[in-house]
Amino acid sequence: MSSSVGGGFFIAGTRVSLDSVVYAFLRGESPEGIAESFPALNLEQVFGALAFYLANRESVDQHLREGEREFEAMREQARQRNPALYAKPAQSRRRSHIPSA
Repeated sequence: MSSSVGGGFFIAGTRVSLDSVVYAFLRGESPEGIAESFPALNLEQVFGALAFYLANRESVDQHLREGEREFEAMREQARQRNPALYAKPAQSRRRSHIPSA
C-alpha cells in the first residue's frame, strides 16, 4: 500500500485506490471479481488490499466517510454556482414522471 499527497491510499505500483477496492468489497464482490474489475491488479494485490482494510477498518472507514462528506459539499457548491445546469435534468425527471394525456 502506498499513500498519496492527498492522504488516500493506492495499491503499490498501480493507480488503483484502496477506496475503489473497499467499495467493491462492501458491495459484496468477491476478491476474484474485484481482480476482474481492475485489470491492473492481480489477485494477490486484491487480497493484500483487503487484508490492509480489515486490519485498519476503523481508520479506513473514517477516511471513506470523510471523502463522502467532501464530495457532498463539492456537489452542493456546484449546484449553487450553476443552478441552471442542475435545473434542466430536474425538470426532465419531473416531466418523465407525469403521465401523458
